[in-house]
Amino acid sequence: MAEGLMKHLHGQRAYVQSAGVRNDMEIDGFSVAVCRELGIELSRHRSRSFQEMQDWGDDLGQFDLIVALSPASQRLALELTRQSHVEVVYWPITDPTAIGESRESKLAAYRQARDQIRARIVDRFGPGTRDQA
Repeated sequence: MAEGLMKHLHGQRAYVQSAGVRNDMEIDGFSVAVCRELGIELSRHRSRSFQEMQDWGDDLGQFDLIVALSPASQRLALELTRQSHVEVVYWPITDPTAIGESRESKLAAYRQARDQIRARIVDRFGPGTRDQA
């Protein structure tokens, strides 16, 4: 979700890559739905793990910034970049995956997480050229 929001707001101004502690491959359908509400298409997006990025030749030390959205990803990012000068920041957001029973309550939780991530992006990088939400 964060990668899609960043690309939506800032286009090609920055290289953005989404990764996590583990590979879930398919993007959560609720993430797809709440991003589509803002005109952001995630249905073809695939997530990867930090390990996969390294296996595929991505050097995490070449990135300027890693934004961790969970304590586990923050710990792993710090461990994997301890020999480089990459800035690792932690943005605590609501984890929507375990919130809500009904479809509407789950969508509300995902909207909250989406909006928290979007606000953090705008605070850090500015509103961008495509900010219309």
